[in-house]
Amino acid sequence: MREKELRIALVCYGGVSLAVYMHGVTKEVLKLAEASRAFRDGLPQPAGSPGAYHALLQAISDHGATRLRVIPDILSGTSAGGMNAIFLAQALLTGRSLDPLTRLWLECADSDVLIAPEARPGHRFSKIWAQPLVEWTLRRPGNAVSRTVAPETREEVRGKLSRLMRSRWFAPPFSGSGFSRLIDDALLAMREQPPGPPLMPNRHPLDLLVTTTDFRGYRAPLHVNSPVGAVEAEHRLPISFRAYGGDAELAARAELVFAARATASFPGAFPPLQIAEIDALVEERWFEWPNRDHFLRRIMPHHVHAEDLDSVALIDGAVLVGAPFAEAIQALQNRPSTREVDRRFVYIDPNPEFRIGNARADSRPIGFFTAIFGAMSAIPREQPIRDDLERIAHHSADAMRIRGIVDALRPEVETTVDKLLGHTLFLDRPNAERLTKWRRRAQQAAAERAGFAFHSYAQAKFAGIVDGLANLIRRAIDVDPPAHDEIVAALSRFLDAQGLATLAAPGGGASDAAITFFRTHDIGFRTRRLRLLARRLAPGDVGGELDADLRETARDAIYRALALYTKLDLAETMGPEFGEAANRVLEDPEAVLVAIAERRDLKSTDPQVDALLAEGLGSLPREQRRKLLLTYLGYPFYDIATLTLLGAWGLDEFDPVKVDRISPEDAGSIRGGSAASTLRGIEFYNFGAFFSRAYRENDYLWGRLHGAERLIDITASTLGTEAAVPPDVLAAIKRDAFLAVLNEEREAGLCSRTVIERLEREVADKLG
Repeated sequence: MREKELRIALVCYGGVSLAVYMHGVTKEVLKLAEASRAFRDGLPQPAGSPGAYHALLQAISDHGATRLRVIPDILSGTSAGGMNAIFLAQALLTGRSLDPLTRLWLECADSDVLIAPEARPGHRFSKIWAQPLVEWTLRRPGNAVSRTVAPETREEVRGKLSRLMRSRWFAPPFSGSGFSRLIDDALLAMREQPPGPPLMPNRHPLDLLVTTTDFRGYRAPLHVNSPVGAVEAEHRLPISFRAYGGDAELAARAELVFAARATASFPGAFPPLQIAEIDALVEERWFEWPNRDHFLRRIMPHHVHAEDLDSVALIDGAVLVGAPFAEAIQALQNRPSTREVDRRFVYIDPNPEFRIGNARADSRPIGFFTAIFGAMSAIPREQPIRDDLERIAHHSADAMRIRGIVDALRPEVETTVDKLLGHTLFLDRPNAERLTKWRRRAQQAAAERAGFAFHSYAQAKFAGIVDGLANLIRRAIDVDPPAHDEIVAALSRFLDAQGLATLAAPGGGASDAAITFFRTHDIGFRTRRLRLLARRLAPGDVGGELDADLRETARDAIYRALALYTKLDLAETMGPEFGEAANRVLEDPEAVLVAIAERRDLKSTDPQVDALLAEGLGSLPREQRRKLLLTYLGYPFYDIATLTLLGAWGLDEFDPVKVDRISPEDAGSIRGGSAASTLRGIEFYNFGAFFSRAYRENDYLWGRLHGAERLIDITASTLGTEAAVPPDVLAAIKRDAFLAVLNEEREAGLCSRTVIERLEREVADKLG
């Protein structure tokens, strides 16, 4: 049985009140992870929508001979989408339910609840002098409520808007401290639930990244030729958390409240977040904020150095980053894998039509205030994600191009390696000792035969290793690490002094110093070689010539070998004492390099890898075993030809990356059309759900239903077309998922039974 992981990097947009819809989607992401854990552990099919996902995983196993595990391990969000990402991360790590967040969205995400006590009108006659203006604004012909709000809820929306408009003026109407309390209430309610089985594999990293906007900003240096010391104001302030499967909590309670409050601090509605607000919450509720100073130094070191923390003001992350793809892309580096990985970026866009509305042809002249508002707010907040998606697409295209180069080189490389080893009969009977000897011989031969090309290859390889070492060292420094370039410069100066300024030997090939350095520190080469070997086990290559059991035996050996290397590229593998050496890297780079070499001990790991491969490949038929061995031993020739083409991405678990969207437009099994056909929060410029509980319930239910449909599609697509789950089976699974979601919500009692029953009838009419 083929073992495979579907890893999801989830990107949650800012969407104002459509965050309620996104919460419904993220709840299904959690349910899918729960089903995946149960399926992996051989547990009975669970109740609710996880039962439908469990059936899907069984169908994938039956039709595609693939045992699939689904792991959402990167979560990126901004604005209210950042709040959803924070709670989902906590749930994935601890196995707890998202129901407390559901209650927060349905019961508290209401304008009447969010208005600050001191700002709300005291009685119906408050600001009575403004009443005619309010009434005229809300009822005049062509007003925004009449144009954008459904008739049956206009009076409710007008009433709440009237109270909002008669609240305090020239100051945010909503309470910042009240919002922080609501977030803390939901986190507390979540923590009070008994933890379930962890949904992350043991010690697998879970990365959470949310964006905020530093209103005042800080001075950041510019790398220009002149003038020296040029600076600019930087306002982007990301907040990141990393935890590992098996950890008890994602982060300190106060830090999660801080991050959620900051990223969702919509300008004008909430006051900017200041650190004093969270300090006051901690004091008011009698809980501790351990490592407070450490957290602040980590996320805003410039303000710590400037000693101006008291004046920091954070506002909504979507002001500058409306779709945080870049943050999720950055988290892809250095992730361990013990089996084949299908990496997906999945982004939730509740209302794609809203984002392209202004791009339509419109002959009307742009007015004075329209131009100002668009330039200052609307256009930056809705900036397309095309740049990030094109970056991913270019990477995938480059990966396919490199595969083509490798395929074209294969006959010549195999002939060269065959001749180099003298057509040895022992090539058909590998053991660890022979593999070690053959590897070194092939590697030196490739270097010597590369000629002038070896110089550029060696320099690119050396630079990549130093860059990787700098990343490892920087990750090990918890507080205020030096700039990446500073660490690279310190390491390079030391290594140049050790004879590594020139990497080639006079007679060709690598110098003795370079060989020693590469053998001690070059994990990248080792992992690239194993990934190429794993790709040769694909059905369209050598893997298609093998019996399924033999193929999986070989694949398992390769990924177990790969895991030995990838874990050595994690800062936590270096041990707690490594941080002390890392902190002194600028003063004593030799000590930190020695510490890395000792802890990695590649000299001992390489024979273990050779032994795993000798065992795993030894049971294969002679012809297929020989092909794979020639690939493994010939990898130095491939690497010399392709390394300089790989760029910053390298060959990693995300080769290639696929991108999937979840939106109302993509989920038409129950009701087709755009967001307007299903969502109510899109009314009143996407603020609609803040003025109606019925709207929030509607959008939450559709979020779960659309999330279920798209997650089933995405999960099933990991098989490709050659062994796809039949359409009728998928349709039945979707139907079961929809009905399970609606039944769960009926039992929970938070949503209108009338709406649930209407949706059940729609499901029955469309899917039987």
